[in-house]
Amino acid sequence: MLPVVAALGFLHPGAALAQSTKLKERLEKATRVDCTFTALATGNWDGAKPKATVSAAKLETAFVDIDVDGGTAESAGDLGKTFIVVRYREGYLHFMEMSDSGPLRVTTVLAQESANGRLKAVQTRHEYTAVSLPGYTSRPEMYVGDCAVTD
Repeated sequence: MLPVVAALGFLHPGAALAQSTKLKERLEKATRVDCTFTALATGNWDGAKPKATVSAAKLETAFVDIDVDGGTAESAGDLGKTFIVVRYREGYLHFMEMSDSGPLRVTTVLAQESANGRLKAVQTRHEYTAVSLPGYTSRPEMYVGDCAVTD
C-alpha cells in the first residue's frame, strides 16, 4: 500500500502542497476553535503496572479570543473561561492550560482535515486524584476528535 500512496503523491504534489498550505494558514489565523472529541484513552496503574482503557466519549470544548501572534486565548470549556497559552508551529496549533490546582491540559489541532472542513485534534489531561469520580477527570486522559476553526 505504501508504494501506491507514494505514487499518488508524485502525481499531484502541487495539489497536496496547496491543501497543506491552506490548512496551515487557517490555523495561523484562527480566532475561535470549537472541538468535539469522541474517543477516549484513560491511563491508570494496576499496582505498579501502567494500563490504558479505550472508550467512546462526548467532550466538547471551545477556545475563543485566540491571538496566535500574542500567544493567548481563553477556554470556554467545562471549567469555565480560563487563560490559555497558544503556540503555532508548522501545522500544529497548541493550547496549554495549567490549572491553579495543578492539572495540565494540552489541546493540539493539526493541519489535517477529518471531514466537512474540520481539522483533526487531540486533547490530553495530565491529572490524578486518589478517588475516581464518574464524569470528572481523575486519571490521565487522551481525547481524539476534530475541531472547527474560525478566522
